[in-house]
Amino acid sequence: MSVRLRLRQRLPHAAIAAALFLVGCGLSGCAQMGETMSSAFADPAKYDLYECKQLEPERKALTNRAAELQGLMAKADTGVAGPVVAELAYRNDYISTRARLKLAEEAWRRNKCHETPPAAPAPAAPIPPPAPAKGKHSSSR
Repeated sequence: MSVRLRLRQRLPHAAIAAALFLVGCGLSGCAQMGETMSSAFADPAKYDLYECKQLEPERKALTNRAAELQGLMAKADTGVAGPVVAELAYRNDYISTRARLKLAEEAWRRNKCHETPPAAPAPAAPIPPPAPAKGKHSSSR
């Protein structure tokens, strides 16, 4: 009878382990799908009418956001349930940002845009010499 009792106690643990394994496999499938399904996460025609001066700040903002999300996912991976948190909290936003960045880059190339050179710093105005201090004159009367 004790053998049956032990078997019944281990069965729920095995079921939980199997369920976690299946969830993990499902999430890894989502990560694989993300790189090929970019049109599902971004409007392909969004940047068609953008000009170069509109595309440049958009590309920079998307690049910064993708780097930020990648850093957040890497930070989340260090925690106990990190990979799950990274997948649930950041992966969809990351895939969407990467898809929009890809479309913006394609529009950038299609429009034959070039980076604007950084603005040269304005020459510093010369600092005028300090005005002479006016002291109090004492009256001698």
